[in-house]
Amino acid sequence: MDGRDRPRATKDTYLYFAYGSNMSSDRLRARTPSAVSLGRARLPGYALRWHKLGRDGSGKCDIELSDAPGTTVWGVLYEIDSTEKDRLDTVEGLGVGYNEHTVRVETDAVVREAVTYQARPDKIDSGLRPLPWYKAHVLRGATENGLPDDYVRRIAAVQDRSPES
Repeated sequence: MDGRDRPRATKDTYLYFAYGSNMSSDRLRARTPSAVSLGRARLPGYALRWHKLGRDGSGKCDIELSDAPGTTVWGVLYEIDSTEKDRLDTVEGLGVGYNEHTVRVETDAVVREAVTYQARPDKIDSGLRPLPWYKAHVLRGATENGLPDDYVRRIAAVQDRSPES
């Protein structure tokens, strides 16, 4: 056992909670072609942050525990073939930029356990901002998956940085 708890939808698949650029089905399916959206989901008690240091020096999405009342991160619950897990781990920088976590997310019908990625503490910088292309993927995923309008507006309002910054 490698110490990672991988909740499974079936014997050959696992559940993944995407809250950043992987909410965009085009982006995620380029990485994991088997990905099937099970719909929007929320992660209560967490806040969305853009402070994870990306390989390009810009801010990427992260989830951060929050005790503020009503704090929720919205995202998309996907079912993915287990044979594609290592590829997603590599793309996401598992063990380098992100750690894997098991979370309990709420869909419209049920609570499910899923894996997600959370920034490693040494990769957090609150002064970071996302590049426009990255923010566009997050916004596209939020819109295509019907996340709440106020949540989509908050994503749209995030200040990005020019590529030259």
